[in-house]
Amino acid sequence: MSRAIAKFIVLGAVTGFLTGCAAPRPPLPPALQLPRPVKDLRAVRKADKVYLTWTIPTRILDGQSVRHPGITRICRRVGAEVKECGTPAGVTLPPMLTGNSPALEGKLTANYVDTLGPPLLDPSKEIFYAVEVLNESQRSAGLSNVVQVPAAGTLAAPADFAAQLTADGIVLQWARVAPLSAAEPATSLLRIYRRQEGAKTEAVAAELPLDVTRFVDHGFEWQKTSYYRATVVTLVPREGKTEAQVEGDDTPIVKVFADDVFPPAVPSGLQAVFSGVGQQPFVDLIWAPDVETDLAGYNLFRHEEGAGPVKINTELVKTPAYRDTAVHSGAKYFYSVSAVDLRGNESGRSEEASEQVP
Repeated sequence: MSRAIAKFIVLGAVTGFLTGCAAPRPPLPPALQLPRPVKDLRAVRKADKVYLTWTIPTRILDGQSVRHPGITRICRRVGAEVKECGTPAGVTLPPMLTGNSPALEGKLTANYVDTLGPPLLDPSKEIFYAVEVLNESQRSAGLSNVVQVPAAGTLAAPADFAAQLTADGIVLQWARVAPLSAAEPATSLLRIYRRQEGAKTEAVAAELPLDVTRFVDHGFEWQKTSYYRATVVTLVPREGKTEAQVEGDDTPIVKVFADDVFPPAVPSGLQAVFSGVGQQPFVDLIWAPDVETDLAGYNLFRHEEGAGPVKINTELVKTPAYRDTAVHSGAKYFYSVSAVDLRGNESGRSEEASEQVP
């Protein structure tokens, strides 16, 4: 083989090798690791505090786990919806995520409390919030959903809030609250909350005008402790929408143990009427019914002149009527009745009614 032919073969082999290899590509850009935007931001306002809560994203846009979370910006704007964060109202620190962050998806929550100062308060406006979750390079995939709260001011809680148990119910009293200025478009009312011993949630016991300073609660349960607090609610009109409500600060909680040591009212209107001509004699007794919701029944007492009263029923009488068949001709009987509640508290005896048996 000649030297020229050998050189041609080697050159062809090298050319074939180069032709069979792919051309070099530019390197792929690194993943941006952008956390998914928050979709469930919630806001609740109480006095000068706005409580924000949301679920922490644990995946980035392509579905992989968040490996290097950054801070979260709290975005706030008064009078207009948040479009971009700008200077944040605050930040939260990066969450502590494990290597298996997808397993935590939807389970981790974050919160932030924003305190509103006078420059932010305006009864004619709303305050809008969003949050922006960043990666460690301070980049984000965008803002969360936007929420809003009224920017109206609130009134202080009533002073001297106190509770006392009485036979008529639990009496709540407090100092009068001065209303908002007449120039304010908002109005106010007083709201009283009650939580019964053993209950997980509160109930609204009353909503009252601000010039009222006393309320008697009948919605409690006897032999249990009731916890009360009061707050002033600002009602903010919104054009074309239901009015917004903003609660102010709460009074200190007061508690009352409803120990029922109060007897029912003394029965009234007792009448005694003899019957028995041509049959066994008896005296019918009737009286006005007691209206207590915890009434268990009545006791009847009878005596003759010169003797002491003796109870004549063996069991509580359930209705406001009784027939006494243990009477004798020629005797004059004097009757009285008392009321008994479910806890055994017994009222005094009624005025007597008398009847002569012929």
